[in-house]
Amino acid sequence: MPKVQMPQLGESVAEGTIGKWLKKPGDHVDKYEPIVEVITDKVNAEVPSPFEGTLTEILVQEGETVPNNTDIAVIEGAAADAAEAPAPTEPKAAEAKPAEAKPAEATGPYGAGTGPGGSDESPAPAKAPAAPIQTAVAEPMAKTGGNGASAAAAVGAYSGPTTPAVRRLAREHGVDLSMVAGSGHGGRVTREDVMKFVESGGAGAPAAAAAAKGASAPSAPPAPSPVAQGDSLKPASPMRKAIAAQMTRALAIPVAYTVVEVDMSGVVALREATKGAYQSREGIGLTFDAIVAKATVEALKMHADLNGHYTDEGHWRRAAVNLGIAVAVEDGLVVPVIKDADRLSVHGLNRQIRDLADKARAGKLSLDDISGGTFTLDNTGWTGSLITQPIINAPQVGILTMESIVKRPVVVPTGPTTDAIAVKPMMYMCLGFDHRATDGAQAGRFIADVKRWLEAVDSTTAVW
Repeated sequence: MPKVQMPQLGESVAEGTIGKWLKKPGDHVDKYEPIVEVITDKVNAEVPSPFEGTLTEILVQEGETVPNNTDIAVIEGAAADAAEAPAPTEPKAAEAKPAEAKPAEATGPYGAGTGPGGSDESPAPAKAPAAPIQTAVAEPMAKTGGNGASAAAAVGAYSGPTTPAVRRLAREHGVDLSMVAGSGHGGRVTREDVMKFVESGGAGAPAAAAAAKGASAPSAPPAPSPVAQGDSLKPASPMRKAIAAQMTRALAIPVAYTVVEVDMSGVVALREATKGAYQSREGIGLTFDAIVAKATVEALKMHADLNGHYTDEGHWRRAAVNLGIAVAVEDGLVVPVIKDADRLSVHGLNRQIRDLADKARAGKLSLDDISGGTFTLDNTGWTGSLITQPIINAPQVGILTMESIVKRPVVVPTGPTTDAIAVKPMMYMCLGFDHRATDGAQAGRFIADVKRWLEAVDSTTAVW
């Protein structure tokens, strides 16, 4: 009987959370009709049915998180399509209403006034997303017989994280789920965990398994942390859980950092001189993000090692320059991608950054919008930050921050042996790079070229 599986919704995404079922058991579904909304750290997407038929069973409930390729639903009467049905096509991004909030007042003379994703305002405060729905699954008791009776009771009493399909599998093999170590997200017991337990001789013998573990019953959950008056628990949203998992994996990458200070006098002067005409002509503001993005992609064209992915096969140097732009959204962060960014002007980059940021904050990013990135630019300066150590967006090998533009006194040469003190708009930039793929000398030359391009900007620099 054909089954719908959890698709992979982006690079490095290993699992997804069921946000909302759009169909219920008994409903007829057409081929490619959206049947479920899936949430990851990168995108919310509606997953289409690969078959036409009747949705007879939902295997994964709303709020549950499962790995890619896990069966999530059964569609009956779809046998004719099953043999020829392709893998689900790119899902359509689920639409969400943008947060309604007034923009916060920008702080600082320059950098703090440029929000992530090209905004000239700090991100608007927004309501925290609702916690994922935790649906309790009531399972009928299995037929008893032999050792299966006690195992069925144990399965029915087990309240840990797993899916109905895994519970059925446990009953069929007489496995006490409380005795199985879960390897899935959050300790979830998977099909593979059950089958390994069966193959190791644990099936039908929960008492023996308990004795082997030194206990006759599941161990009690750890005691909660002490709670003081006024404390409150903010449940982790699916996006926060996915971000936490991705950041934990990123800690395994040997990241090194290098920082330069950039004189942004020419950039500031160019923006001030053109922003009025640009606003009138284009209807949007010209941001520092776009100018720094242009400098970054120009440097990436000269430093192939930084424009790539590091994998178990080795270091893939990518031909296309696809620039990821970090964008703050409600209770999270997403990185939409500008494809072939090196072919765009400052204006082209500015328009792309603005459009992708708007889509991200409205929850309308598609899978294509967040796929294929080869390098990431992150504007942390809008917060007032001076230096940030960014986390690499694996499998990429580099990420660059643009910090606050702050007026500082600097030493300016006035002759062969003389200097003067001048006040200039200065900005730090921090490059984080995967030391498996490249080294400090190469990374230093790359960020030096970014700095050189920015410091060469003047009134003749092309915007369009």
